[in-house]
Amino acid sequence: MDEIYKRMPQEEIPWNIEEPPEVLVELVETGKVRPCKSIDLGCGIGNYAIYLATKGFDVTGVDISPTAIRIAEENAMKREVKCDFIVADVLGGLMEVKGTFDFAYDWELLHHIFPNRREKYVENVHGILKPKSRYLSLCFSEKTPQFGGSGKYRETPLGTLLYFSSEEELRDLFEPYFQIDELKTIHISGKYAPHLAIYAFMKRR
Repeated sequence: MDEIYKRMPQEEIPWNIEEPPEVLVELVETGKVRPCKSIDLGCGIGNYAIYLATKGFDVTGVDISPTAIRIAEENAMKREVKCDFIVADVLGGLMEVKGTFDFAYDWELLHHIFPNRREKYVENVHGILKPKSRYLSLCFSEKTPQFGGSGKYRETPLGTLLYFSSEEELRDLFEPYFQIDELKTIHISGKYAPHLAIYAFMKRR
């Protein structure tokens, strides 16, 4: 992943969208998620973490790519907002992340994590959240036509391999750790084309 950030112009990276997604904005604007200590898992170059910081959130962004984190820090400085950005593997122990959080989110990160490692990831998210804290997760739906439109595993033009999920398997994944308030398939505009994503909004048990 770090190589993508090193060799591709930021504007060409498919998931790099400066404007925050409508569903995240809606959670903030309706008060379902109020300014609090938050963590952006798989933050990339920090666009959405910076958005939350401008809304009064105390935000930490985590990404496995040192290049992405460096760019995120530069972007926060340009916007004159304070965010903490950390290089860390969300599938590791997250020992680099200190303290616990009131809100966590991952925006289209989970389809990069294959089923045999997802429980470890969800355990990590559960572990860094305070009881009754909120968690938002979005990932590609198996019903979306992108990258061939069939099969659970699909290769992208960048050479990455993604796993496309069903609502049922995500319910089974999250329910032992979270109370699911909303689980639905929604349309996301995307950078180059719209697609279907599974939206899960939850509360830590």
